[in-house]
Amino acid sequence: MAQQSTLRRGNLPAELTSFIGRHAELAALAALLTGPRLVTVTGPGGVGKTRLALRAAATAAEDAYLVEIGELQDPLLLGHAVLEALGLTDGTARPPLEVLVEQLDGRRLLLVLDGCEHLVAACAELAGTLLRALPGLRVLATSREALRIGGEHLLPVVPLPVTAPPGTLPAAVRLFCDRAAAVLPGFEPRGERQRAEVGTLCRRLDGIPLALELAAGRLRSLSVGQIALRLDDRFELLTDGDRGALPRHRTLRTAIGWSHELCTMQERLLWARLSVFAGSFDLEAAEHICAGDGIEADEVVDLLRELVAKSVLLREEYAGAVRYRLLDTLRDYGAGWLRGSGAEYGLRRRHRDWYLGLASWGEVEWFGPRQAETAERTALAHSNLRAALEFCLGEPGEEQVALLLAGTLWYFWVGCGHLGEGRHWLERALALDRAPTAARAKALWVTGYTATLQGDRARAEPLLQECRSQALATGDDRALAYALHRLGCSALIGDEPARAAELFEQALRHYETAGELNSNVLMAMFELGLAQLFQGRVTEGEEYMARVREICEEHGEQWAYAYGLYARAYSQWLVGEARQARAFARESVRLHYGFRDLVGLVLGLELLALLEADRGELVEARVLQGAAHRIWQAVGVPLFGSADFNAPHHECARRARAGLSEQEFRAAFERGARLELAQAVHRALDRAAELPTERDDDGDGESDCVLLDRVSGLGRHQA
Repeated sequence: MAQQSTLRRGNLPAELTSFIGRHAELAALAALLTGPRLVTVTGPGGVGKTRLALRAAATAAEDAYLVEIGELQDPLLLGHAVLEALGLTDGTARPPLEVLVEQLDGRRLLLVLDGCEHLVAACAELAGTLLRALPGLRVLATSREALRIGGEHLLPVVPLPVTAPPGTLPAAVRLFCDRAAAVLPGFEPRGERQRAEVGTLCRRLDGIPLALELAAGRLRSLSVGQIALRLDDRFELLTDGDRGALPRHRTLRTAIGWSHELCTMQERLLWARLSVFAGSFDLEAAEHICAGDGIEADEVVDLLRELVAKSVLLREEYAGAVRYRLLDTLRDYGAGWLRGSGAEYGLRRRHRDWYLGLASWGEVEWFGPRQAETAERTALAHSNLRAALEFCLGEPGEEQVALLLAGTLWYFWVGCGHLGEGRHWLERALALDRAPTAARAKALWVTGYTATLQGDRARAEPLLQECRSQALATGDDRALAYALHRLGCSALIGDEPARAAELFEQALRHYETAGELNSNVLMAMFELGLAQLFQGRVTEGEEYMARVREICEEHGEQWAYAYGLYARAYSQWLVGEARQARAFARESVRLHYGFRDLVGLVLGLELLALLEADRGELVEARVLQGAAHRIWQAVGVPLFGSADFNAPHHECARRARAGLSEQEFRAAFERGARLELAQAVHRALDRAAELPTERDDDGDGESDCVLLDRVSGLGRHQA
């Protein structure tokens, strides 16, 4: 299932190797984290800043969240990355910093900004803004340079000690031996000579952890003495005689360069090619992008294994699948070789093509039983999709591909809670190329769609009208269908249900002419049904709901199905069938929560609040309304500012005000507004499940449990 939209209790990764040394630094950092609210761990690349920060964060009093800054290129995406790391979803058009300040108000947490040096100004602005606005926040940053803002306390990290009192082993030696044992099982220095060689090697490498790990990776083919000797021979060669470089920088360059030199030609070639990836990647991506011109596709898996053994690559497991990652320092080194080879542009195009293919396949699979897997796969590729978009937007001649990629990812931007970031990429792409192509038409309607969901109709309408005009001028019936459809959405939230219904009907005719059938078409049917319900035409609305349900069940579609369930719940409430309305609304909330779609989720929550009022549970109804109000702040204007969408909310509030004292009315709402998303959803679902199991109010012979099972069947069958 897709990631859930809730403020998780920390997201720090599990440690994959033992933590050695750094007791003094760890104690100092722990002490700092109880006092100053901004601490920056500084030091050269490879010295262990990240590992120290993560170990300290794991023992901090506050919940800790890691934001990997090294994967970002665009400083404008920094706020979006923080929201994503925190598990927060925001669908508004507001700046991410404003959203963060609002959603984190009153919370106590530790934010770990890792690898700030290449975006130091943006990180400094973000940290300063958040710290001024949020007294319960602490920031722990790692960077090769300070952020240089008020209140910052620095903890410089130096390499591990290479000497120790008699009878004890220096931390650098213990680290080397630990990593060596992972490469050469049973490794342990024996005898004075071998212990002296290990000590010499660790001193030669200045105790830099990354250099020690790289050297340990050579032990399968060389002895400790051979490693030390060859490092001596290569020191000047591999630093290009740069005597002006800091000694520790030269040492690390030597260690990386020598590790690179001792790789086979194919391993070096793959290392360079892997530098095009941002974040993690899987075997299939590496085979497609990096094979050819000296590397066969079936050789990639063995080469990856060798690079892992040499500590060049990190191997990670996620949901039972293996993924790989290059450390930033090693990626930079590989990228230098790739640039020098003259092959960088071609490799980045192949990288772009692979992730365009991933997005295109995701768009296809979004209409089917694998929506949850598609959401997860796209989320894992998020960093690389960003890199592909940056490439398209930065290279002349790639503008149309940028439009296509940004538009194709509509399902991720809309269905998985990334409206703000999606609009960022779409607006940038639209500004670069105004040629009336199919790619631009798609980007226009997708941007208009995201703006509509954000409540920004002033921006949405011109974009959708441009898409409509272009489609008419070029004879693009598919683009015309999408433009009319999304104009209908704008009319629907603008309290023009009759005009909306007319636009949806036109869109459905053009969809049929174009042979289009997907989740968007189902949403047009759902929205047409809702427009009919808003006009009091319950029978007509139910007909469209039945059609949506039929197609969803045929294809295993769940996202549009969840919206259809909301409309059915609303319809059942209109005709007085509260029990069925509650079952449909509950399942709609459950599915939307899994997809991280706050728009659909909060609509269902509002309806469940009204159904609580129907049962006479007025306090609980106001609690749920308070929870919904908090969620709307992350979506946009509550209930789109629409009188039609607001009708259940106002009816619920009217009943609650009539049956509660003013103090009870306000206190219940405020209690709900303090609930985090996960708490609100679980409360709503648990309350909705508290139904009599034997009663059959409508006389159809179907118990509440049977009804709930039937409604939930599709989601469970396809999970």
